[in-house]
Amino acid sequence: MTETIAAILDRAELLYADNTAAIDGDTRRTYRELANDVYRLDSALDAITPTQGGVVGLLALNSYTHLLAWLGVPRSGRVLNALNTRLSTAELSFILDDSGASTLIVDDAFADQGAELALSCPKLRTVVHTGSLPTPDGMTSLEKLLGDARPRAALPVAESDIAGVFYTGGTTGLPKGVMLSHRNLVTNAKHALLLWGFDEADRYLHAAPMFHLADGAATLALTWVGGAHVVVPAFDPSSWCETVTRHRVTRATLVPTMINRLLVSECLAETDLSSLRSIAYGGSAMPRALITKAMDYIPCSWGQVFGMTECSGIATFLDHEDHRRALDGESDALVRLGSAGRPAIGVEVAIRGVDGSLVKTGATGEIVIRSSTVMVGYLDRADETASALDENGWYRTGDIGRFDDAGYLYVVDRLKDMIITGGENVYTAEVEAALLEHPSVFEAAVFGIPHSDWGESVHAAIVLFPNHTTEVEEIIQHARTLIARYKVPRELHVIDGELPKSAAGKILRRELRDRFAPSSR
Repeated sequence: MTETIAAILDRAELLYADNTAAIDGDTRRTYRELANDVYRLDSALDAITPTQGGVVGLLALNSYTHLLAWLGVPRSGRVLNALNTRLSTAELSFILDDSGASTLIVDDAFADQGAELALSCPKLRTVVHTGSLPTPDGMTSLEKLLGDARPRAALPVAESDIAGVFYTGGTTGLPKGVMLSHRNLVTNAKHALLLWGFDEADRYLHAAPMFHLADGAATLALTWVGGAHVVVPAFDPSSWCETVTRHRVTRATLVPTMINRLLVSECLAETDLSSLRSIAYGGSAMPRALITKAMDYIPCSWGQVFGMTECSGIATFLDHEDHRRALDGESDALVRLGSAGRPAIGVEVAIRGVDGSLVKTGATGEIVIRSSTVMVGYLDRADETASALDENGWYRTGDIGRFDDAGYLYVVDRLKDMIITGGENVYTAEVEAALLEHPSVFEAAVFGIPHSDWGESVHAAIVLFPNHTTEVEEIIQHARTLIARYKVPRELHVIDGELPKSAAGKILRRELRDRFAPSSR
């Protein structure tokens, strides 16, 4: 088949026209109706955005509009720029200008921000509003655009054409636009189908952000097989539980913070979750105690995904059998619960040393990935693209990792996050894993602070589970039983709430370094 996003919906309309395609509050659509809406969106955009390479930004909570945008914007050669809703107006302005977006779609929640962006982004010509509130002055109503448009067939698109530009979280500086082609995204959706086995009986709950590629993989995969998209605006434990029960949801994706909020909520014990077939998680390290508790409370299949924007989302997967064996107490499985799993079918993963050669099993080095899902490159950043992609198609992730004898990948650290203290290398992920072994620690982030004698001093910030009041010294003593003394944090900072994160769930260590550096205290 043609490796384009248009082909995914065309198949769904042909085979599953009368199946429920989307449930968003009072909005219900069959695949026939979804296809008609997508075709009209594609047609309506003709008047305001060029078909070949025109960029359309989307700033909205989870909604049916997100589904339309994922399927409709790239259909005839346009480029989707799904925006992180947690960013400031200044950050969004940079991204819209950098991507060259000429059109921005906003919902009620971001209408005011959309008006600000219209003034600050010279390339932005049209702001389209969708929602139940009146369309603000100076904006165009999406509902009116769709109502006035006539559906048309998709225009020719090459598999190598860019379908989306997705911006990295900016954990180490300004965000970069990752260009993903139709082939990249379609192949990644195939990987999702192989890993989860979606079928037309599935109902997938969009509670994690729909602008994120982890959810995007499920969006395309589920559409391919005619399953139903169930949408809530954002994650909330009560809403999540109520929606699972009411709509008999079968699949979901969560990040560790969401899982913890579910486990400490009162609604979970009162909810019928028997319809759930599987839950995928990822985005940040999951404490072993948290995932085993979650498997006890929600007895469905569990799977962990490791990936990054540059490879369309999915690189490795720790499957349900690995989780089940860990829950049964098998020692090797308990260790591997701390891994990122094994490479997904269709993805090559290797470990390379400083000289670029492959290292032996068990040795650490940089994780490199090769697949049809690896990005085309960074938008307008030729030097950074050349640094990240070699001539043989390998993507240098910047992560340090190792494989065990059974092919399980362990992510040890980010190259830029490794701490050198007193001439010794300290891998932050190793220290974080030791801290997370303490039963009171829910989240942990380890980072280096400049030190006049040692070069860098090891610091950590932690978040405790609710109702835990463990002393800092107890946690440090616990860490000393698991790792060498030079790796143990010199200072441990307890934070209320949660650690600062990007929308992808990655901890923003740069913010923690700035917060706890001596000059800032």
